[in-house]
Amino acid sequence: MKTDSVLHPLADIHSQIYEKRQQLGLKRGYLDLFKNVGIMLLIILIAFTQIFYITVSKGTDMYPAILDGDIVFGYRLDTTYLKNDVVVCNVNNKKVISRVVAKEGDSVEITKDGKLFVNGTEQTGEIAFPTKRGKQHYPYIVPKGCVYLLGDYRTHTTDSRNFGPVKKENIKAKVISIFRRRGI
Repeated sequence: MKTDSVLHPLADIHSQIYEKRQQLGLKRGYLDLFKNVGIMLLIILIAFTQIFYITVSKGTDMYPAILDGDIVFGYRLDTTYLKNDVVVCNVNNKKVISRVVAKEGDSVEITKDGKLFVNGTEQTGEIAFPTKRGKQHYPYIVPKGCVYLLGDYRTHTTDSRNFGPVKKENIKAKVISIFRRRGI
């Protein structure tokens, strides 16, 4: 019985070349995998630093809509802020989550009995807490390029009544979803 090398004098070289090709194919597969994982990580990094925003709520400023410890998911690219939008902003190097109640040019009036008026219309909604007056003189006109924010827990919150209107450029994201920490 004759061996393969006797049958074909180049059989050993052929098998060595075949093994080398297999090893190179395996290396290329790993390199492609690492390249694809790197690209996916880069896309995720860009998405969550430029498009989306994730943070954890601290405090009760937005109670009962957002509770302490809830995960807040925001969208950074939408810069048109409408009444009742919830936003995450930076005020005096502190993260604030609050609700837009008035935009630039709007008139804000808070009465002594805790009623909120925007442009002369009383704002009655799902907010169960009275709105205490802030340090502004009312009626207050929201300056150009700013929004007026109020937390939902109106009697125990720090918002535009304390720190004034917020410039739109200080808004980090518009909240699009909330994940309750108890649900995770």
